[in-house]
Amino acid sequence: MGLLVEGQWHDKWYDTQSSGGKFVREDAQFRNWVTPDGAAGPSGDAGFRAETVRYHLYVSLACPWAHRTLIMRTLKELDDHISVSVVSPIMLENGWTFDQATGSSGDDLANRDFHHQVYTDAVSDYSGRVTVPVLWDRQQNTIVSNESADIIRMLNSAFNALTGNHVDFYPDEAKEYIDGWNDRVYPAINNGVYRAGFATSQSAYEEAYRELFAELDAIDAHLAEHRYLVGDTLSEADIRLFTTLIRFDAVYHGHFKCNRQRLEDFTHLPGYVRDIYQLPGVAATVDFDHIKRHYYASHATINPTGIVPMGPQIDYGTPHGRG
Repeated sequence: MGLLVEGQWHDKWYDTQSSGGKFVREDAQFRNWVTPDGAAGPSGDAGFRAETVRYHLYVSLACPWAHRTLIMRTLKELDDHISVSVVSPIMLENGWTFDQATGSSGDDLANRDFHHQVYTDAVSDYSGRVTVPVLWDRQQNTIVSNESADIIRMLNSAFNALTGNHVDFYPDEAKEYIDGWNDRVYPAINNGVYRAGFATSQSAYEEAYRELFAELDAIDAHLAEHRYLVGDTLSEADIRLFTTLIRFDAVYHGHFKCNRQRLEDFTHLPGYVRDIYQLPGVAATVDFDHIKRHYYASHATINPTGIVPMGPQIDYGTPHGRG
């Protein structure tokens, strides 16, 4: 099997034909963990100790999975400890690139042209998916992890001794509730918008659409009595949900046909999104230019003209009541 770049939508990193037209996402393949002392984490190998300026993040500002890591990096005050390279939002036949002419920061570590070279520099015969985010270890010159769910948990706790920031977005007393929310939100919302947008059969699309809006309705009702998903304290579950919600009206509502209503038309979700957006540092991680250009200009099978819409015009920086 050859290298699979995410720009090759239909016959590469997911297969809708063998799944009845349903979008099926592959699992990440690098699952090592950064830990305070370098001991092995829940999966993978030992040897990745939390140290300042040792690790580097490769991200897309368009990608909701990568966006999680940028938010956690900011909230945990890791900006000076973990550097970042941003890929171009335009993802075509070569997948994610470091084309600075179309919006990439460039590859600050090795001046690579293509993100797939990060993977083959780690494993010369790598043949799996090429995705963001990637957490890279400068010391061992390899990929630590390309699983966003794992990376945000590393950032949440592994570097606390370096930063002095002990805010915990996955506390022991709330883990069961956070995991429960993640288990609901991921299939129905985080991945649900993709299941709708990339479906190639009417039945697969309608199934994803119904599950998506049923869960959004349930969360909107939940937020009538709670500021966040788990009570009144921001948690990992909120960060994972937010990165999908902030993209909803800009791309998922129209581009992915998730058009029963805009997120702005719900009662409590608009205020919830603004609560998180207005947290210190979070707004700077949101780039609607990259978001819209990626989805509308990269998905030729969905939007063959490549035209990027000018709207919507939504000010997430202003207060909004919850109904």
